[in-house]
Amino acid sequence: MPVKRISLILLATSMTAGCSNTQIIENLRAPSAWFTDSSQNEDGNPLESENIVVAQGDEELIADIEFGQVNAANALLDNAISPELKSEAKHARKTLDAPPETTTSPHTESDMWNRLRAGFALDHSVENQRVQSQLDWYTRNPRYIQRVVERGSRYLHHIVSETEARGLPTEFALLPVIESAFDPFAYSHGRAAGLWQFIPSTGKYFGLTQSWWHDDRRDVLSATDAALTYLERLANRFDGDYTLALAAYNSGGGTVSSAMRRNRKAGKPTDYWSLGLPKETQHYVPKLIALAKVIDNPDAYGIELPELKNEPYFEIVETGSQLDLAQAAKLASVDIDEIYLLNPSYNRWATNPDGPHRLLIPTQNAETFRKALANFPAKQRVSWQNYKVSSGDSLNSIARRFSTTAAVIRQVNKLDTDLIRIGQQLLIPSSTKGSEAYALSQPQRLERKQERKRSGNKVRYKVQSGDTFWDIAREHRVSVREVAAWNGMAPGDPLHPGKELVIWSKTRPPATTASNTRSKAMVRKVGYRVRSGDSLSAIASRFSVNVRDIASWNDLNTKRYLQPGQSLVLYVDIRNSP
Repeated sequence: MPVKRISLILLATSMTAGCSNTQIIENLRAPSAWFTDSSQNEDGNPLESENIVVAQGDEELIADIEFGQVNAANALLDNAISPELKSEAKHARKTLDAPPETTTSPHTESDMWNRLRAGFALDHSVENQRVQSQLDWYTRNPRYIQRVVERGSRYLHHIVSETEARGLPTEFALLPVIESAFDPFAYSHGRAAGLWQFIPSTGKYFGLTQSWWHDDRRDVLSATDAALTYLERLANRFDGDYTLALAAYNSGGGTVSSAMRRNRKAGKPTDYWSLGLPKETQHYVPKLIALAKVIDNPDAYGIELPELKNEPYFEIVETGSQLDLAQAAKLASVDIDEIYLLNPSYNRWATNPDGPHRLLIPTQNAETFRKALANFPAKQRVSWQNYKVSSGDSLNSIARRFSTTAAVIRQVNKLDTDLIRIGQQLLIPSSTKGSEAYALSQPQRLERKQERKRSGNKVRYKVQSGDTFWDIAREHRVSVREVAAWNGMAPGDPLHPGKELVIWSKTRPPATTASNTRSKAMVRKVGYRVRSGDSLSAIASRFSVNVRDIASWNDLNTKRYLQPGQSLVLYVDIRNSP
């Protein structure tokens, strides 16, 4: 997770022996920095990045492992959503955390664990307190191993096979544990998505495209290929030193190269363990080595690994064209949640009309699916609605009515512009079933996130032209990060006019005077150059702003020192500041 950091890793980012559970959880939930796409070097090469995006982790899984609270969290979620979605939401989470055929039994020589061990190439004998701290956490929390293995059982055979094919250490196949805890829908505050946690710019650099229909950063095949390509390039850059390559994957090649130059000038060693790297990166490699040590000799740590068969979980089936995912599930005789979990790149109810035209299908259902698809009428693969343009219609208004986008309507109807005429017939793509049938589609995942009960007064806010996360957060007395998280976004995501946000406002109800408050505020963007002796708290006090906001505006790690001469951007109400 480098320039593309990941959203996961349940293990405390700053786990140290003697840390309390509460401290560990806070360290996990408090990111060291937020990555912005503009922070790459001019040619957009992530290998040269000097930015780090901290893995966020699965908060519910963290709570479950540390305090056993995950069931309560899920209950709150299920109680908040509409009744017709309750069973779907509960089943979706259950499907992710407990895939079929995962049991605990003695291992054979052909199981996945032995295959992994055979390809281990990192030095597990390294004596380092950072590795020991991670081992201590795994030993105290054996349920974590159980849960991530259950999640990863769908994907691990493919990832190991791809890793072996490139001649890379099979420890690399365990990186999704550190990045996303094998949650294919993981999305971090740094805009990182999927098992490997690519941010948009780095994903684009490696060919992972995004559209209304899909997000290749979540595609199991494409993202795995991109991540391993990235790791290969980093390994070549650092002369085959895999620990340096892993560190660069986490914090950017530029960060590692800069640390090596500093050590050379000081006459110090330039190996990973000797470098002065960001705190997150200092713990990144130890997390992976500790996990590999547990898998290499689980008995030594009192951990029983779940059975993991050395056989493919899925097959790739060519569909030839766009296909409704509910129809796919029916043809394959599997639950639609299984289709989404194996094909998490699809945002909507159908595959991407532009391809690639393929689906991952559980191995035992693949042949059934192929035969059923071959006999399935092509015109029934996707449902369409005919719509007659009326007076006052626009492509945008029609798109909103049918929960699609103007671009999709233009594409389907081969329109060159947004101009439409009264009486014109348009084809609108639509799902074959109601929204409740697509519980893991992006809109349904967002709805569950937005409906979850939180403290404060629930407000639905429609984004206006010129709005920023900071404006909206300030008027509701919440943080930028909270507003983004409540709406399945990251602070760096664009806010489009008309988008509806859910905010758990800390202002007094009805919280409808926020726009008036904003209009009276005299907020200005201010450039500030850090002086010797400055701290975030001192600057925040001087300009009457919040430390967390300064950190979010500037992608800062609040636990790292400011450097004299460093440039900051502040948004200041000039009536309250010097």
